[in-house]
Amino acid sequence: MKLSKLAACVSILIAHTASGQFSETDSATSATPREQERYIFPIRPGSTGSLAGTMGELRSTHFHSGIDIRTNNEIGWPVLAAKSGYISRAGVSPVGYGNVLYITHPDGNTTVYGHLDKFKGAVGDYVLKERYRRKQSSIDLEFSPNIFPVKQGDTIAYAGNTGSSGGPHLHFNIQREDMALDPLNFNFNEIRDAAPPVVQKIALKTLDINSRVNDRFGRFEFYASRIGSNYSLNTPILASGTIGIEVLGFDRVDNARYRCGINYIEVYLDSVRIFSQKIEELDLNDPRGIYGLIDYKAHRSYGNRFYKLYIDDGNRLGFYSTSPGNGQIRVDSTKTSNIRIVLKDIYGNTSQVNLKLKPVPVVKEVRLLEPATVPAAYDIQENTLSITTKTCPDIPARAYVNGAETLVKPDYFSAGKSVYLFDLRKQIPDSVKVCDQTLIPNIKATVPAGVDFKYYSERIDVQLPKASLFDTLYLNASYTIRPDSSEVFTVGNPFVPLNRPVTVSLKPLTKFSTDRKTGVYRMIGKGYGYEGGKWLNGSISFTTREFGNFVILEDNIPPTIQTIYINNQAARFKIKDALSGINSFEATLNGKWLLMTYDAKSNTIMSEKLNKHELLKGDFVLTVTDNAGNKKILKHRIP
Repeated sequence: MKLSKLAACVSILIAHTASGQFSETDSATSATPREQERYIFPIRPGSTGSLAGTMGELRSTHFHSGIDIRTNNEIGWPVLAAKSGYISRAGVSPVGYGNVLYITHPDGNTTVYGHLDKFKGAVGDYVLKERYRRKQSSIDLEFSPNIFPVKQGDTIAYAGNTGSSGGPHLHFNIQREDMALDPLNFNFNEIRDAAPPVVQKIALKTLDINSRVNDRFGRFEFYASRIGSNYSLNTPILASGTIGIEVLGFDRVDNARYRCGINYIEVYLDSVRIFSQKIEELDLNDPRGIYGLIDYKAHRSYGNRFYKLYIDDGNRLGFYSTSPGNGQIRVDSTKTSNIRIVLKDIYGNTSQVNLKLKPVPVVKEVRLLEPATVPAAYDIQENTLSITTKTCPDIPARAYVNGAETLVKPDYFSAGKSVYLFDLRKQIPDSVKVCDQTLIPNIKATVPAGVDFKYYSERIDVQLPKASLFDTLYLNASYTIRPDSSEVFTVGNPFVPLNRPVTVSLKPLTKFSTDRKTGVYRMIGKGYGYEGGKWLNGSISFTTREFGNFVILEDNIPPTIQTIYINNQAARFKIKDALSGINSFEATLNGKWLLMTYDAKSNTIMSEKLNKHELLKGDFVLTVTDNAGNKKILKHRIP
């Protein structure tokens, strides 16, 4: 089974049209009972249900596209067709939805049932036979209308824990073409919700070089005090310039402890609405659009997913009503501004947050500014480069731009800290020397969002396609040699998200073997993530969806196979690889291909027989190959 081809889609083309499944009265002008069917809850309809996730919820890499229906942490609950139609697609994968079924309905919608333990009836038999016929563990099949018709309430499968699920449950979608619809808009009485959204923190962010929050430039978080369903910041926030507000919070439905998303948020400035978010549909072709809504740096740094209550220039999401404004607050210098944030769930339960922005002039000396913890550091926020250092009263800072030196004063300071700000739209310093420390940002180019761009250098080339960025990028790139003589290639800032893959070419000084065993790895903490790559004329090229530090490594160590059990009924193993990762596996019994189903969560594979009554007996061989081409072979005689 090739893990690199998990997403391959195989269509079954049969010359039938939808009219063969639905009668001529199934039309927009003459509704049939099937079209009038109200969607039923797919798990124990009529009984009180419980959710572990809602549509629009913020996940690590995507918006959640449906609802997660709890099954009391049990596998095997019957899954029912929510409406009559036909099974139009079935898939098996170790990641994503795992075992999944799609049912297309006469109203044009499709329901999706994910993380299934197993399929029921003819479709399950067919999928198993196709996996054997194609010799594929993972498979994605499409069906025409007459193959697997279903009636509302039919048991189509059993709930499970396959794919990327975090426990037994049913993932349930309702979608029309490429748009996911909120299932809770379909009036499922099984789900009840009387609790308003919960607010944890409020963040305020300066959006340009002249803005301040409590006399400082940057992003600052505040805990909110709660009284009933209302929240507030106890003291006014000193502010000037243009400010963005973010909120960290969650919603809950009844009978569940899980944290769900907040789909409806509005912001009012002195009773005038300036921001409105409404998440009722999701574009399934734009899963990484979530990075336009959340504060990506806060997410990567601490795991928190703050909702931005302002619209960045690169935000293309269709969740907002732009007529009131873009949420960016221009602080009125003549009076205190009253901010009210209204958060609401789909059932109308509402919370409010109140805070005040008190205008103050920008000052140079900030007496309560915390001392610097390191001699010097720099960061980029929006279009501003900020440099923080220990205060050195007798040593002026020197900025160098294209070789020209300029003496610069701190934008603000205290006895123990100085902060220098540079508008990168006007100038990009090559280096800044302050307090006997030299900082080199290594910004090589300004890349606007929405353009094709190519950067070339002696050691690193980068190609950014048109749709790769969410906002203007100040591309940094550098090359260093570590004390152990290994080469590190820095490409971009890991706190900047990518919407589409970019192509990178590395040109090392070291002479590497150019076979499959040598590849590019992204440094992740103390570990490495495999990126791969192809060699050509001494350089190695690869695509990546993450900026960061990259190294070239050689993997000569094969994967490991740990036997859990092997007998006449089944064989189960744990497979792992220490560096490049598992690429494929294949098992045979007496020379014939034997299906092994992979569970990526537990790194296990388990046999699945075509004939359930036939015993496993004879010469069993399992071959596991990693991404570097190293192979591990296990042979066992099953008596």
